[in-house]
Amino acid sequence: MKKKKKILMISLIFLALLLSAGVFIFAGGKKSEFKTVKVQKGEITQMVTATGNVNPVTTIIIGTRVSGTIVALYADYNSHVKKGQLIAQIDPTPFENELKQAEAELLNARATLFKASITLKDSERTMKRKEELFKRDLIARSELDDAETAYNTAKAQYEIALAQVKKAEAGLRQAQTNLGYTKIVSPVTGVVIAKNVEVGQTVAASFQTPTLFTIAPDLTKMQVDTNVDEADISKIKVGMEANFTVDAYPDRKFNGTVSQIRLSPTVTQNVVTYNVVISVDNSHLLLKPGMTANVTFVVASKKDVIKIPNSALRFKMPNTPPSKQQGLWVIRGGKPVRVNIKTGISDGEWTELLEGEIREGEEVIVEVGGQKKSSPQGTPRPPTRF
Repeated sequence: MKKKKKILMISLIFLALLLSAGVFIFAGGKKSEFKTVKVQKGEITQMVTATGNVNPVTTIIIGTRVSGTIVALYADYNSHVKKGQLIAQIDPTPFENELKQAEAELLNARATLFKASITLKDSERTMKRKEELFKRDLIARSELDDAETAYNTAKAQYEIALAQVKKAEAGLRQAQTNLGYTKIVSPVTGVVIAKNVEVGQTVAASFQTPTLFTIAPDLTKMQVDTNVDEADISKIKVGMEANFTVDAYPDRKFNGTVSQIRLSPTVTQNVVTYNVVISVDNSHLLLKPGMTANVTFVVASKKDVIKIPNSALRFKMPNTPPSKQQGLWVIRGGKPVRVNIKTGISDGEWTELLEGEIREGEEVIVEVGGQKKSSPQGTPRPPTRF
């Protein structure tokens, strides 16, 4: 009998131990059911990112207004040129010949004008003599009419000759101008950033002006042309601060200011973007034209605010009805409690808390822990036991 009581007592103790372990395991499982993050207090900076290219503020494209063969180049890539400096020469021989021809045509026109003036004066004297004789009834009326006709004809010839002289003078000036165009000079002081011709190359200016050089007047002032998505363009304002990095200097941050938001959109595969121009000081001359810039626009920044993780805002408690009010779940008294909130700016990871009974250091739920995710192809088979 004593042996049976002893066995019963041992069984009860063992059962109590099992129940205690089950309660402990169950409580531990409930405690680790949710993954949480503590609410923090600090600074939040809302930003918009974009990519673009570094370009000179102004570029001057130098072309030619006459066709011909390049016989000499006096500038190359990265050459510093001054205003009025000769940078290229087109073969002037054809234009020199045209100039000589224009000079000859002008001499011929002036000679014709001189001859017409003499004829005009002679016909005028003849007409006046005929008039005197006609008054004295010494000649017939027909002779006076012939004299007047000759005078008018000579006057017309003189006007034609005078017009030919003016035309020849204009042709001479045009020939002189074309000859001057064979000398390509820089219109500004700057740096040559592109050269599109070589000695011996023939350029044709028949339909459009060919580009010979591209000159940047001032490389100490650059701009970044960025493409900002239409969803973010309303956040960008003129005068806003912008930071960017380039691949050549990944550890250095460059600063700039938004100087222009161009209204002309760019549509690429149904994606609408707008060109935002950022003015940059390049007095250090580190930035080169064409560099790719990774731009960050500082939209808003606040200090000493309560901020909550964005993952807590995305979390939805399973088996609970949806709510139209923005809110999140916190752990209070060991249980999840939903709190309605109102948020402000966000940096993509944290969001400012404007309204809501949330304190610094309080734990907010970001996901449910211990949940097994189903395989994309169904429930996975258990491993084979041996």
